[in-house]
Amino acid sequence: MCLMANSPDHSSLLSVEAALNRILASLSPTKPTRLLLTDALGKILAEDIHAKLTLPPHDLSAMDGYALRADDVADCPAKLTRIGESAAGHPWTGRVEAGQAVRRFTGGFVPDGADTIIVQENVDATSEANHTVITVREGAAKGRYIRPAGLDISAGAIALGKGTLLSARCIGLAIAAGATSAVVSQPPRIGVLSTGDELVPPGQIPGPGQIISSNAAFLSAFVKSCGAEAVDLGIAADKPGAVSDAVMADTNLDMVVTTGGASVGNHDHIVGDLADGALDFWKIAMRPGKPLIWGKIGKTPLLGLPGNPVSTAVCALVFLAPAINKFGGGRHQQHLFSASITTDLPENDRRQDYIRASMSRSLHNVNSVRPAQRQDSSMMAILAHSDAFIVRPPFDPPITAGDIVSILPMPRLF
Repeated sequence: MCLMANSPDHSSLLSVEAALNRILASLSPTKPTRLLLTDALGKILAEDIHAKLTLPPHDLSAMDGYALRADDVADCPAKLTRIGESAAGHPWTGRVEAGQAVRRFTGGFVPDGADTIIVQENVDATSEANHTVITVREGAAKGRYIRPAGLDISAGAIALGKGTLLSARCIGLAIAAGATSAVVSQPPRIGVLSTGDELVPPGQIPGPGQIISSNAAFLSAFVKSCGAEAVDLGIAADKPGAVSDAVMADTNLDMVVTTGGASVGNHDHIVGDLADGALDFWKIAMRPGKPLIWGKIGKTPLLGLPGNPVSTAVCALVFLAPAINKFGGGRHQQHLFSASITTDLPENDRRQDYIRASMSRSLHNVNSVRPAQRQDSSMMAILAHSDAFIVRPPFDPPITAGDIVSILPMPRLF
């Protein structure tokens, strides 16, 4: 296959970091829209959410007991008069004076005049009636067991910043702070296209020389798990122009991700379809995933993934997920962790390696990671039963069992 004269130079392999930076630099967030927070799980904020309320709105008791003045129990035992009761949703509105105490329960307002809470275990009370004399056996410093107003957040402060992925706990905070809706980036529409004459749709019995198009099913599920809309573009035949035709058939896509047809075989045509300068790069210093493609067909960005299932999966995690996050206005953050490896590994070559592995935790709370014995990029079972990748940089020196290595945990829905 011959590339156009104005195609990029592919004589050297891009690093994983450089390839990712070029992908992200060419994408922009989608248009914002306002959604009810109850419908915004997994969306990315396009605007800050400011708290409308102060949390807590008043000093609250953190324990069951009695609200009183710390000076009144500086010397114990001390006798005080119970004058009222404060419970969550039923505040006592008077003022505590010298020698007085208010029975209160967790979450109840601390009345004016009181500056400490004595837990009920340190109080002898013969009755729950008002005007009963109680005996405090052990005092407490000012502020003890009191949650001050604004401890969590103050009205007007930023509760959640632009670019935040709205998790269930984030939605809970926003609603508690008085918000009911949020401006979020619209979920991008990601076209998923398989290529190859050997592929048949899921549910169809493969004939001689055929296999089921499982990569497309994986990619569609992964796209949805990242908060985007997956659009099934079907299966493109192994012929020039088939990928272009499939992509151009839907002009409302934010990006297309393909699987297969990315290598150098006589039946791999994606690079050829990205003609006239539309090919940004092809092939990177990564294993598995070397024949990665990035370019455009018309105005639609295209991410071409290799056809081997593990290569597809690794490239989706490393490149597709950040791209979807960029569409949403999010910030790319790849969190690598450290673990002790259980076996030796030889020196790495010039490609960044992603090794399927399984994590475990010892009795001493030390993370360890065990690489799978076989790393063939066609073996899906090993991928399905792994929970992390060991990430080795190019030319990483030999590793000995017990050495600390970098690991990329697989997301729960990956």
